[in-house]
Amino acid sequence: MKNHSIKTIGVIGSGPSGSTFASFLAKKGMDVTMFDDGRKPDLIVGESLIPAIVPVLRKLDLEDRVAAICQYKPGVSFTLSADDQIDFSFTSLTGTPMPTYAYNSPRPALDRLLETRADELGVKRVKVRAKVERLNGEQIRLSEETVAQAPWLKGKHPDLLVDATGRNRLFARTMDIPAETGPRKDVAYFAHYEGFTTQPHLPEGQVIIGRMENGWCWRIPLRDSLSVGVVLNKDDAAKFGNTAEERLEGIINHDPLLSAAGKNRKRVTEIATYTNYQLVSTRGHGPGWVMSGDAFGFVDPMLSPGMWLALRSAELLSENLDNLAAYENEMRKLIKAWMALIEFFYDGRIFAMYKTGMFFEKKFPGKISDAMHHFFNTKIACMAAGATTTSRFGHGLLQLFSGPASWKTNPATLAIR
Repeated sequence: MKNHSIKTIGVIGSGPSGSTFASFLAKKGMDVTMFDDGRKPDLIVGESLIPAIVPVLRKLDLEDRVAAICQYKPGVSFTLSADDQIDFSFTSLTGTPMPTYAYNSPRPALDRLLETRADELGVKRVKVRAKVERLNGEQIRLSEETVAQAPWLKGKHPDLLVDATGRNRLFARTMDIPAETGPRKDVAYFAHYEGFTTQPHLPEGQVIIGRMENGWCWRIPLRDSLSVGVVLNKDDAAKFGNTAEERLEGIINHDPLLSAAGKNRKRVTEIATYTNYQLVSTRGHGPGWVMSGDAFGFVDPMLSPGMWLALRSAELLSENLDNLAAYENEMRKLIKAWMALIEFFYDGRIFAMYKTGMFFEKKFPGKISDAMHHFFNTKIACMAAGATTTSRFGHGLLQLFSGPASWKTNPATLAIR
């Protein structure tokens, strides 16, 4: 640990990023206190994980426990229409340092595992809703009342305060820090169901991302149910009713593939609503304070990077306590790269490249076509799995070949509105 001036850390929020950050520091022998009142929603977005999260779980010695509660995830299928589906397997990562699988998680249970691990490693916990104050325009401090709830601090404020409050974005609201928002103004509704039929050719645990008339949908298999969600523009969603239930059920009924698969469905949870999927704080740290995970920023759920970004944020921060600017720069780089990759899916270019590639592979079969197919599959898989998302070469490759791909297939016909 380079920064010897930081002796005590206060973490506000015990969600995935906060608990993971506290665990990494506790493993280094640092004094960490977490402040959280324990209130959590029953449904939390971010159930589908990517392979890059597995190495972080291993560093926390948690993978076995995570595997015991989660559904094994072998890959993702993209349904472009009733007769057009692309099945992607994480076996494309074979030969890379990345695991060839991920998990679909019951988020509240996964979050509890991360909290429990922090407890096991000696992180001190205060069950209170922390209050903070803005001082001298630049500083953020815990209120005296909150500090008093942690008697081991002996009335002293932590040397570093971390905002891990997720989408509540406590520090951004306290400091009036504006946010950069993405181009999409979507809303998502999701719930857990029983009774949805599965596609027999797909392996158990395969996630399905479906392109709808307006927006897109997900089907995430869990051990005891199926998470079904829809993502679309707020104005389009409003056409299906006034309540979350009317909108989710109405959209499922309206979509041919969802309605066919879910004609015998039974909803077994309440419906969760999420908005503002693309949002990043314009400032992530200051004197004695820093933001982590969703409190710093979050990206679109397409490709499911959210949970990994939360845990990676915690890992990066634990490694850069001596250089918060470097941590913030790396997080901005990660978020920007994910946004750029996700845009290839929204505007249809990635699907056009795939379809054009398959056309030429069938027309000109042989070792060269096979080698090119393997090369591109591996490169794109590594980016979407979280291993090389920031790779300039990877993004350059996508830009280079997205143009020629449109000669055979018009990306606009495959775009997600």
